[in-house]
Amino acid sequence: MESNIFLGEPTEATIGKIQPIKTNTGALATLVIVFFFWGFIAASNSIFIPFCRTHFQLTQFESQLIGSAFYGAYFIGSLILYLVSSIVKYDILNKIGYKKGIIYGLFISVIGALAIIPSANANSFPLILVSFFIVALGFSLQQTAAQPFAIALGDPATGSHRLNFAGGINSLGTTLGPIIVSFFLFGGVGSEPKEVTVTNINNLYLIVASVFAAVALFFAFSKLPDGKNDAKFEGSMKAAFSLIAMTVILGILITIGQLTTAGKLPLLVIAFLAVISILFYSNNSAIKNNSGWGAMRYPQLIFGMLGIFLYVGVEVTIDNNFGALLKTPGYITQSGLLDSQISKYISLYWGSLMIGRWTGAISVFNLSKTGKRIATIVVPYIAFAVILFVNKLYGNDITDLLPYAGVIAIAIIAFFFGQEKPVKTLLTLALLATFAMLFGVMTKGIVSVYAFMAGGLCCSIMWPCIFSLGVAGLGKYTSQGSAFLIMMILGGAVIPPFQGAIGDTPSVGMHESYLVAAACFACLAFLALKLRSVLKAQGLDFDTQIGGGH
Repeated sequence: MESNIFLGEPTEATIGKIQPIKTNTGALATLVIVFFFWGFIAASNSIFIPFCRTHFQLTQFESQLIGSAFYGAYFIGSLILYLVSSIVKYDILNKIGYKKGIIYGLFISVIGALAIIPSANANSFPLILVSFFIVALGFSLQQTAAQPFAIALGDPATGSHRLNFAGGINSLGTTLGPIIVSFFLFGGVGSEPKEVTVTNINNLYLIVASVFAAVALFFAFSKLPDGKNDAKFEGSMKAAFSLIAMTVILGILITIGQLTTAGKLPLLVIAFLAVISILFYSNNSAIKNNSGWGAMRYPQLIFGMLGIFLYVGVEVTIDNNFGALLKTPGYITQSGLLDSQISKYISLYWGSLMIGRWTGAISVFNLSKTGKRIATIVVPYIAFAVILFVNKLYGNDITDLLPYAGVIAIAIIAFFFGQEKPVKTLLTLALLATFAMLFGVMTKGIVSVYAFMAGGLCCSIMWPCIFSLGVAGLGKYTSQGSAFLIMMILGGAVIPPFQGAIGDTPSVGMHESYLVAAACFACLAFLALKLRSVLKAQGLDFDTQIGGGH
């Protein structure tokens, strides 16, 4: 273990005393491998969801339960880890180290991937949901370890830059995932679909499980630092009770939705309001008496949790409902696209995140000011060329994707305007994405497709901005705050089915349901302003700190 790793963000008392920490590039290069596979599997869901909808004859809401199982596991997994740590009086993840946390998480995902095979053989959609839940439980442990680890491998003020770099590798996985999964399921990409057999699914997830196991072994024998933190564990039982209450309420709503004929949309609205209410109730109570609340006493964490909830929810909902929109007659073609024909658009959506994250990762490298400006213009188009090449390689017609280069130019201007400052960047991209979603709803055809895919460009570097701002100033509660932020990936389990339920409403439809995404981005713009306000009140201003260093 390297003794110079700083675990946590600077506090008001120390912000002027901490010397810049050199990034451990070797450890970071090894760590980003796991980020690749998160992206590969998460993006693959967007191909698997429309397949399951057709194969199991599901409604759009029911098909989104794959996403709910997948992202709901992040919340449950992180909550279990936190509760067990509270019971044993020490942070389990800090005790075993971030490295072992990632390894254990990978092996849990191996079990889930292997479980998909008998689930498919039994032709059981509920068992497939359980299998995806197990895969994501492993991802939950991996992310809880890897996110703060990436921040800890260098100067905390530039932690968002390292997360952008890791996110760029993650997005390479999201770009390749839909194409490769489409190839395995349909026997080709963009062509007339072949009949999907159980053998196709078995082969796919047997390979996935094998790769997970290989990566786990690679990590076990790598020289990656253990990433342990010997800081005293701070119990926060009141925070734990709030999270348990959130879990119980969501569990009751799910049970009502499955066992009764109650409307799905009202239940999802209640779920969304319950999450917001519990978060703000917890923070207000902690402000009055912070004993037992731990990290929840910090308003930046609460706003960060809500930000992650909305960000993950909108990123996933744009994609997970995109397949259904592309298949809608009259949207992009008169008859709508086939399942096997949507992969290039899904790939470009996730590729848009790769474009932005590769661009955001430029700051990790020691380039001159001029070199950085040139790279900010060139790198997005290199990433775009990679996306086009991969699609062309798999037989997709890329002609209608070429004009998307103009949309990328707009994003580059936004990146320059953001100046690598977390708050300014988050605000700029959230407002731009709000406009893009509204424009997509008001238009049809390929122009509308470009607008919705632009959501990926805007989402691309939001996560590290929100995450680094959310844990800023938490000190000894940084690990706990990171776990709480990871729990809010729960947004990917609530917002996509919410949009799906609206899309199932005949008077609205899938196209207009994207107003949900516009509303999420507008809320993220508001949260950017709130985060800036609460951090400045504590003497923390990363925008000024980072801006002053360039």
